[in-house]
Amino acid sequence: MKLKCASFFAGVGGIDKGFELAGFKTIFANEFDYNASVTYKLNFPNVEFALCDIRGLDANKDIPDFDIMLAGFPCQAFSVAGYRQGFNDEKGRGNLFFELARIIEQKHPKVIFLENVKNLVSHDNGNTFAVISDTLEKLGYFVKSAVLNASNYGNIPQTRERIYLVCFKDKELYKNFDFPKPIKLTKTLKDVIDFETRQDDKFYYTEKCPFYKELVTGVTKSDTCYQWRRVYVRENKSKLCPTLTANMGMGGHNVPLIRMFNGEIRKLTPRECFNLQGFPQDYMLPTTICNGALYKQAGNSVVVTVIQRIAEEIKKAILN
Repeated sequence: MKLKCASFFAGVGGIDKGFELAGFKTIFANEFDYNASVTYKLNFPNVEFALCDIRGLDANKDIPDFDIMLAGFPCQAFSVAGYRQGFNDEKGRGNLFFELARIIEQKHPKVIFLENVKNLVSHDNGNTFAVISDTLEKLGYFVKSAVLNASNYGNIPQTRERIYLVCFKDKELYKNFDFPKPIKLTKTLKDVIDFETRQDDKFYYTEKCPFYKELVTGVTKSDTCYQWRRVYVRENKSKLCPTLTANMGMGGHNVPLIRMFNGEIRKLTPRECFNLQGFPQDYMLPTTICNGALYKQAGNSVVVTVIQRIAEEIKKAILN
């Protein structure tokens, strides 16, 4: 029998997809963002879904019993791209971790899986991470954590470092578990980005763009990604895609750029951004949602292949 997962701050289901590919089953998901919920429900039609603020969930009435908690709790309060306000975030995003703690205290899952930005570790001189770890330990869990880069652990050509916490109620399972080992990166950008096929005109930069001359001068190679940084072009020397962010949904200039084989310059398509997050090809993107929302969803998500590898190690720990 598959262990049952409940997913919080589910987004478009990147964590859920990784656990699904490892043999787990999500039975319940909660997400606040409507557009993300449309994408989620398209791909997980059989999952009980609650479109609401997590603060409005009654753990006993609204959430079925489950074995594993999955949560990529809001990271903007701790990220470089945000204001690093943490628990004092003016929008209340930092404190949402304690909503997870409330649910954990009532549901007592066997395993907890959490994901966040790398800067969670160093925020407030380490105090934020210490509070989170201490809270989980006081709830009776043994905690292991690691910062993993997608290019080293997910075979995905994107620079994306994230911290993962895996927590067990059972000390023996905790001892059994180890994070996956690094693997060789065999995929290149050409495996996930189409440098040949003509895309819709809206993805291309032309002479109408006020900084087109700078792009032509700076975007010179067809084997890496670039970024427009307000006044200059930044090339990714490692031939990887830079970290995708939710800011991509706030304007096309935030989306990484490529030079097509024919010399044209364009931004990545939403599908290519999902490819760079390790989503399988059969993962569907709604046609009813604008590209801006899809870019935001991709940037907010996780690298599915990294999640899958961690989930497989959790499964090994449980079976052993």
